[in-house]
Amino acid sequence: MKVKTILVSQPAPKTETSPYFDLADKQKIKVDFRSFIHVEGISVKEVRAEKIDLKDYTAVILTSRNAVDHYFRIAEEMRFTVPDDMKYFCQSEAVAYYLQKYVVYRKRKIYVGTRTFPELTKLIKKHKDEKFLLPSSDKLKPLIPQELDKLKINWTRANLYRTVVSDLSDLENVFYDILVFFSPSGIDSLFKNFPEFKQNKTRLAVFGNSTIKAVEDRGLRVDIAAPTPETPSMTMALEKYIKDINGKK
Repeated sequence: MKVKTILVSQPAPKTETSPYFDLADKQKIKVDFRSFIHVEGISVKEVRAEKIDLKDYTAVILTSRNAVDHYFRIAEEMRFTVPDDMKYFCQSEAVAYYLQKYVVYRKRKIYVGTRTFPELTKLIKKHKDEKFLLPSSDKLKPLIPQELDKLKINWTRANLYRTVVSDLSDLENVFYDILVFFSPSGIDSLFKNFPEFKQNKTRLAVFGNSTIKAVEDRGLRVDIAAPTPETPSMTMALEKYIKDINGKK
C-alpha cells in the first residue's frame, strides 16, 4: 500500500525548516504531528518532600531542555536566586544553547558534552569536588545514575517534572498509513488511549532500540527502524521507505 499520510508522535516543529516539511513536499504526502506524551512540572511541595534545597549545590547537570526549564521554574517558585558562579554541565550543544533563555551565556561557567551522557561525564570528572544536582523527570535512563556513581562524586537527583500520557480520544476514528514513535512512553500512550489497538495495515516507524523493544513487547511489527548506518535520522528512514513503496521521486 502506498503511503499518503504520516502521524509523528511529537509536537509540530517550531521552525519552517524541518526535514519533515521537506519530506511532505518532496514526496507529496501529508505529515501531521501530535504529542502522545507531555511533561508536567512537579510542585515545590513535592520537591521539598525530596529534601532538595537548591542552595546546597554548586553545579547542575542538564540533559534536556525540559531539565533546563524546570530547574529554573523551581528556582523561581522557591525564590532561589541562582548564583552567577553556578556551573552548568550540558549534555549537548542544543541544551547549552537553550540555557541562554535563562542566563547570559558568555558570563557563566558552562561545560558542553558532545551528545551522549558518557561523553559529558569526562567533563564532570574534571570537577569532582562540586556538589552536583541532576534535574530529571520521573523516568530516567538507568545509564545516567550508573555513570555518575562510577565517578564517585557528590550528586543528587531531583525529580522536577513527570511524563504524562496525552488524551488522544479525538483520534479514535482517524487512521494514518504510518505512525512514528521515538520512545517507549509513546507506545504506552498509544495503548492507554486505545487498549484494543490492532496494527493491521498501519506501519510503525520506530526510533531507538528501547522503543523497538517496547513495540515488539506489545506484539506489534516494526516496519521502519532508525537509526541505521544508511539512515541515521527518522526522516531519512521514512524517505527511503516511501521511495521504495510509492516509487522514487
